[in-house]
Amino acid sequence: MKHQNLTARRLSRRTATAFCAALAASAMATGAQAQAYPSKPVKMLVGYAPGSSTDIVGRLVATKLGELWKQTVIVENRGGAAGNLAADAVAKSTPDGYTVLFAQNGLAISVGGNPGLPFNGEKDLIPVVAVAATPHILIVAATSPIKTVKELVAAVKAKPGVLSFASSGIGNSDHMAGELFNNMADLKAIHIPYRGGSLAATDTLSGQVDYYFAGMPVGLPQAKSGRARALAVTGKQRFPGAPDVPTVAEAGLPEYEAVLWQGVFLPAGTPKEVVSKIATDVNSILDSADMKEKMTAAGVQILRSTQPEFDAYYRADIAKWARVIKSSGIKLGSGS
Repeated sequence: MKHQNLTARRLSRRTATAFCAALAASAMATGAQAQAYPSKPVKMLVGYAPGSSTDIVGRLVATKLGELWKQTVIVENRGGAAGNLAADAVAKSTPDGYTVLFAQNGLAISVGGNPGLPFNGEKDLIPVVAVAATPHILIVAATSPIKTVKELVAAVKAKPGVLSFASSGIGNSDHMAGELFNNMADLKAIHIPYRGGSLAATDTLSGQVDYYFAGMPVGLPQAKSGRARALAVTGKQRFPGAPDVPTVAEAGLPEYEAVLWQGVFLPAGTPKEVVSKIATDVNSILDSADMKEKMTAAGVQILRSTQPEFDAYYRADIAKWARVIKSSGIKLGSGS
């Protein structure tokens, strides 16, 4: 009996030792994986057209990460379906960190209001790190007779269902900023969706569309050049890059607020060490003086976050826009 107990204790010790060795080896392997990442080029999918706000910021991030990692970060524009073509591709990609999504809150809008998505936006994607949170800028053509938000409201009310507003696609952030505005001001206007912010801005500047809640990197340069007239910004406070432009709330719609956030996502199942490394490295480049200067020049406000903070922010935004979509009666089809 003593011999059997001794043997059992020896076997138990051997099992425990083997188990601990296995755990240590696993930890070393995952640590080495994170340390080695990235060991080859990384592909960043952007669900919007070249020249759009999200594309502009995504390319800034990709360039700086490439410099930090000493690896090429290839930006691939896969526009359409309110950014969901790119999101779906990343959600279904190999979860190894080599295919990342650079998205904006059009993703949260779709997840909150479109039950027909081909992926689960809350389970199939990991919100890794926030990059920016910037207000939209409400613009009209420089030749437009409309000079203020109150004049815009009056013009739309005078011709219900005649004036139009642009967006970079159904369900995108600029579309929802316009819908929220119309809903709060009790306006009836025609929504004209495009396949990117630059296209929407082009038709607004030419007068083919009456107004557009443009992304700041697209709309602000046009306003500063004199090709567009800025009526308002959509944040709670005035935008530092356009201090003379009032907020929509100041200009006549109290409580109005809509911002365009942008951030990095990975497919579910990506190793935690890789997720953590990307979050850390993105925050590192956002802290650089060069990146701050370029983001400011692009009309973008940096938003720094930890991975858990961005996860909570993303889920709260899904809930917010789900409420807006429901109350406004907006229908986001399977293709949006």
